[in-house]
Amino acid sequence: MTPPTSTRGATRIAEAVGDAHVPRRRSRGLAGLIPWLFLSPFLVCFALFTLYPLVQSVVLSMQTTFGPGATRFVGVSNYRGLMQDPLFWTALRNTAVYTLGSLFIQLPLALGLALGLETPNLRGRGWVRLLLFSPSMVGVVFAAMMFSLIFEKQTGLANQGLRSLLSMVGVDWSLDFGWLQQHVMATLIIASLWMYVGFNMTFFSAALQNVRKDLIEASVVDGAGPIRRFWTVTVPAIRPVAGFVVLMSVIGSFQLFELPFIMFNNTAGPDNRAMTIVLYLFQNGFETGDLGYASAIGWALAVILVACAAVQRLTARGEEAAT
Repeated sequence: MTPPTSTRGATRIAEAVGDAHVPRRRSRGLAGLIPWLFLSPFLVCFALFTLYPLVQSVVLSMQTTFGPGATRFVGVSNYRGLMQDPLFWTALRNTAVYTLGSLFIQLPLALGLALGLETPNLRGRGWVRLLLFSPSMVGVVFAAMMFSLIFEKQTGLANQGLRSLLSMVGVDWSLDFGWLQQHVMATLIIASLWMYVGFNMTFFSAALQNVRKDLIEASVVDGAGPIRRFWTVTVPAIRPVAGFVVLMSVIGSFQLFELPFIMFNNTAGPDNRAMTIVLYLFQNGFETGDLGYASAIGWALAVILVACAAVQRLTARGEEAAT
C-alpha cells in the first residue's frame, strides 16, 4: 500500500532536515577538538618533561645502579635501607634544625623589620628596604665563599671583630673560636639570615599594606596597646601571607645544598654536621654512583614536603573556619 502524498512529503522533509544536521554535528565535533589542539603543546611538554621523569624516578628508586648501564631491580629495598640508614637520619636531623632556625629566628626577624619600616615619618624607608633586600640578589655560591672566610678560625672577620670588641673593654684574649669546626649549623643559620631576612621582609611589608587603618584606629580608641593591636588586628590581616612565607621557608630549608657544600669544601663538614638531605642525595647519586638509592632519598624528601604542605593547608583551613 502506497503512503499518502502528505506522508511521503513529510518523510522527505524529515530526511532532508536530518541530512542538513549531519554537517552541523560534524562541525560541532571538530569544534570540540579545537581546545585540545591549543592544549596539545602543554600536554606534550608536560608528558615529556614532567610526567615521564616522575614515573622513571619511581622506577629508578626501586633499582640499584652500578654505573650508567648496570642496574638491578630491588623493589622497596632502597626505602627499607633508607629507614635503617643512620646517615640519612643525621641528614634529616640537621635539615630539621636548620629549618627550625629559619622559622623561629629568620621569619620573626623579617616581620620585625617590616613592622619597623612601617613607622610613620620614617626617612629613607625605600633605601633601607633596598639595603636589606640586596643580599638576596647575591648568588648562594658567593655568599658561601664569603661566610667561609668570615668564620675562619684565626683570620676570619668574626673572630677578629670579637677580639677587637673585647680589647675595647680591656680584655686581652687571643680568640680563635672554631665556628666552622664546632658550630656548623649556627654558621649556616647566620649565613641564611644575611641572605633571606630581607627577602622575606618584602612579603611581610606587602602584607602590612593590607591592614585596615580604620581597624587600627578603632583599636586605639578602645584603648588597645601596641601588643594587643598586633595580635588582634595585624596578625589576622597578614595570616595568609605569613602562611605562604612559612611554607616557602620550609620547602627552601629542606632543599638546602649549595651553602654547606661550598662552605665546607665539597664535604659534609666535621662529623657530618653539615650533612643535609639534598647533600646526602648528591653524594649517593653523583659520588657513589647509586642513582637508585639517591632517587629513593629524593622521594622521601618529596613525601616530607607534601606532608608539610598538607599540614599548612589544614591549619589554614582550620583558622578560616574559626574566623
